[in-house]
Amino acid sequence: MEKVIDIEERIPTLREKRRKRTNFKFIFLLVLFLVTLFLLLYFQSPYSEIKKVEVIGAGLVEADAYKEQAALQTGDSMWGFTTNDIEDKISEYHWVKGVNVQRKWLTTVQIEVEEWEKVAYISLDNKLYPMLENGDVLKEVSSLEPIDAPLFLEFDDEKLRKRLLTELAKLDPTVLSLISQINSTPSSSDPYAVTLYMNDGYEVRAEVTTLAEKLNYYPSIVAQIESTGSYEKGIIDIEVGSYYRSYLDEYAQFDFNIDESGEAVIEEQEVIDDEDTTSE
Repeated sequence: MEKVIDIEERIPTLREKRRKRTNFKFIFLLVLFLVTLFLLLYFQSPYSEIKKVEVIGAGLVEADAYKEQAALQTGDSMWGFTTNDIEDKISEYHWVKGVNVQRKWLTTVQIEVEEWEKVAYISLDNKLYPMLENGDVLKEVSSLEPIDAPLFLEFDDEKLRKRLLTELAKLDPTVLSLISQINSTPSSSDPYAVTLYMNDGYEVRAEVTTLAEKLNYYPSIVAQIESTGSYEKGIIDIEVGSYYRSYLDEYAQFDFNIDESGEAVIEEQEVIDDEDTTSE
């Protein structure tokens, strides 16, 4: 036989459920009101405005260039832009490899940029411009500072220039720092020939296509040359194999004279045939 529950016994339970439901609604509405009030006060307060735009990683250009490109100013709303839009604007700079924009500490916008490495300089219109590892010339900046990378001369072929930059990017930093100047010296038999002038006094003749592979052994090649105890500075040729010849032997067929201005003048020696000597 089923038990019959009197309605009067259920009244306390129903009242408790109704009370809990009413409390939940009240708390929900109170929280919603407080959140709305907080947001209204926040967006009306200085704490919703940009107080600082911070740039990290600027090296090739001034940090102000990135701030100007981002078009963010102090006093603007912290929520009046999207980070993706700012990243797209900064990425328009051809020397930027990557960029990340974040909101920091409520009132700070942080722009972190990764720039392409500067690996050389090139002389254009009597000015020196940095060359980047991606092959671009940074014409936005002309160098008045001490040269801290190799100088390119006579590199009119852009494809050759970019190929060489790719090879330089593969070099050990220690070897790269030893290069003072690189000249394009193509011939009919080898359009990729280059001549490198090193800071330690040696001259290296190489080919662009195998430059990084062979030049990374430069310190050990020099060590072998100087280990003989009696050596002279000279030319290291790594175009095909690898051989060394002193400047004295290489330029023995030339006379060096000093002109009135104090500059060296190279004159090729005349070769006298035995027959001419005999006839005299």
